[in-house]
Amino acid sequence: MRFLLPAAVMSFLMPAAVWASPDLPLLPLPAAVTPQAGSFLFTRATIAANDAGGVAAARRLADLVARSGGPRLKLARGGAIRFRRDASISGGEAYRLRITPAGVTISAASDTGLFYGATTLWQLIAASRDGHIQAMAIDDAPAFAWRGVMLDSARHFQPPAYVKQLIDRMAMEKLNTFHWHLTDDQGWRLQIDKYPRLTSVGAWRQPAGAAGVDAASGKPVRYGGFYTKAEVREIVAYAAARHITVVPEIEMPGHASAAIAAYPRLGVAGTRLTAPSSDWGVLDNLYGTDDATFTFLTDVLDEVLELFPSRDIHVGGDEAVKNQWRADPATQARMKALGIADEAHLQGWFVARIADYLKKRGRRLVGWDEILEGDMPPSAVVMSWHGIDGAITAAKLGHDTVLAPSPDFYLDHQQSDAADEPPGRGGVMDWKHIYSFDAAPAALTPDMRHHLLGLQVNLWTEHVRTTAYADRMLWPRAAALAELGWTPAARRDWQGFAARLPAEFARYRALGLGYDITPLEPLARFRGNGGKVMVRLRQPADVGTLRYTVDGTSPSPAAPAYQDALSLEPGTRLRAQAFAGTVPLGEERHWLIDAALPRTRTAEEMALCDSSVALRLEDDGATGGVRRVHWGNIVHPCWIWNGAPLDGVTAISAEIGQVPFNFSIGADLAKVVFDKPRTPGGELQIRLNSCTGPVIGSIPLGDAVRNSGVSRISGAIVPQTGRHDLCMTFAQAGPDPLWMLDRMTLDLAR
Repeated sequence: MRFLLPAAVMSFLMPAAVWASPDLPLLPLPAAVTPQAGSFLFTRATIAANDAGGVAAARRLADLVARSGGPRLKLARGGAIRFRRDASISGGEAYRLRITPAGVTISAASDTGLFYGATTLWQLIAASRDGHIQAMAIDDAPAFAWRGVMLDSARHFQPPAYVKQLIDRMAMEKLNTFHWHLTDDQGWRLQIDKYPRLTSVGAWRQPAGAAGVDAASGKPVRYGGFYTKAEVREIVAYAAARHITVVPEIEMPGHASAAIAAYPRLGVAGTRLTAPSSDWGVLDNLYGTDDATFTFLTDVLDEVLELFPSRDIHVGGDEAVKNQWRADPATQARMKALGIADEAHLQGWFVARIADYLKKRGRRLVGWDEILEGDMPPSAVVMSWHGIDGAITAAKLGHDTVLAPSPDFYLDHQQSDAADEPPGRGGVMDWKHIYSFDAAPAALTPDMRHHLLGLQVNLWTEHVRTTAYADRMLWPRAAALAELGWTPAARRDWQGFAARLPAEFARYRALGLGYDITPLEPLARFRGNGGKVMVRLRQPADVGTLRYTVDGTSPSPAAPAYQDALSLEPGTRLRAQAFAGTVPLGEERHWLIDAALPRTRTAEEMALCDSSVALRLEDDGATGGVRRVHWGNIVHPCWIWNGAPLDGVTAISAEIGQVPFNFSIGADLAKVVFDKPRTPGGELQIRLNSCTGPVIGSIPLGDAVRNSGVSRISGAIVPQTGRHDLCMTFAQAGPDPLWMLDRMTLDLAR
């Protein structure tokens, strides 16, 4: 019986002439691919390897093929798929793959190279539709040494099984550095034997708002978790088997609230904390600068070094607000005794002291670019999150550096403007934006570039509560980073990458792995058109071809391709879906065309009056068993419906939600102001033409104040004619809870 993969995978077998192009279904794209004549039948092949590294790579190949629905490839002497050691292949991660009709040979000087060669071969096998793979020659090696993903486990704890799944996925993309953010204001996630309160106290908090109270009992919710030493050792070993280095991050001197809650003596005098914070943002709490605090930190690092064999140890160093140090007499006395002029240089002294300790232990300090405020040893690595500026400064000073710029590589930003994206920050960092990032910016001179170790994406999880959300935020954007870090710049282009994404998605589905399909799905905008409805469709990802039907049937690859606005009669059933060739992308979307559609907008379809702190926030209460995600600016909750059709409109109905204001925003809190409410619960206000225009509607919130989920309110507005901009705000006594507009409908007179 011939081996067949599912139809979603089958269509990616391509003729040899095409396989030399960027459409080759591999990710990351290899450095050099040369097609050859013929093909190799792999369905009955066995695998041969003659040393431990080759056997490990062979087993990895067999495992991936079996998990993705392929045949059971067994190890045997004389196998047609051969793993061979070749010392002439230069580079610790380089490999050579040769496929002929007679067999396959993967050669490398290192175990890592053999492992990556197995990964490439698996991707080719997964793309086969008939058990054959095209003959070819691949010579491959990475562009950058550091190709990383950071997971924030401090804000939300992910189970060990999920961490291992993420590491396994990283290995499939030839990503090699797992940066693990384990401590912060909201939680301490690592077992430390000498200081048990770090996890008995520091690993648990009560979430803000309704999510922090059990609905059945009315008791506080204890939320959090931590990784035992046994779990960490297992994860580190799991990563090492996949040639991934785990770099732990223990934050200092800021982001220290969880540790100080566990051991108050670690903070400056007067700090009063009993539990980790449930607030998001930048908190003032800093470690003290006395010798006892450094004893604690070095004790902790001793246990960290025992768990993590990586050369690199990340100590954070970012966002250390100095208010407490400025106000603390003991800290000021310490500065005077040390001859330090200001608090910024005190932080430099603090981090440099830790760097010296790590250096004596044979390790290398890594920190965010704020560590440049001090005199770091030349060995310290600077991770640049303030754009590329930190990397430029670091390279000029002779430090190695990693590019992890905000917002470009911050995966807590949304990746499309669709209403059903996961919670996260505003500012779309879509797939094309990440892929198009200049990984070798001109500002880095040739002399500086040898200090650029590589690239990293970061998933901060303030708003990423679940692992399902995490998968959607990470993938496929981390795959785009993988190609930036591996493939030579001359080989990269967005269209080629987009053409290879469907094969990537097929592998995800075959392995049962989550990713974000929302950007692949069509969005629709509606406008009245003389009794008909004008519909404009678009697909945020710009991958494949958008096709549609208006006869009630589901779109097929033969359905008309969407090109321009459609004018449709009410009652029409519009269905749309994107296709890559014959393969559907995402899910089908459908709409029953109705004259009321142009009179409804979601918050995502409106403009924010101010996008300075725009967020997609998960409601703290459920609506129909689901916690909705709201879109707004926490500093200025205000939405504009541009060109709202007001002919015949006499009222509005709106769905609104409330979220806790658990944001530490410092002086910006003074900017969060509201109109004075006229009723006890406040009102939704609608203004005409601008946000300083006349109020044409003021809808009391009423019973909504007692509902932690989404409520529906309605009320009259002053009738208008024609199209006008509408500005929606809330009148309320203060920012907590923060009211959010979810959607609004303009109601006609009855």
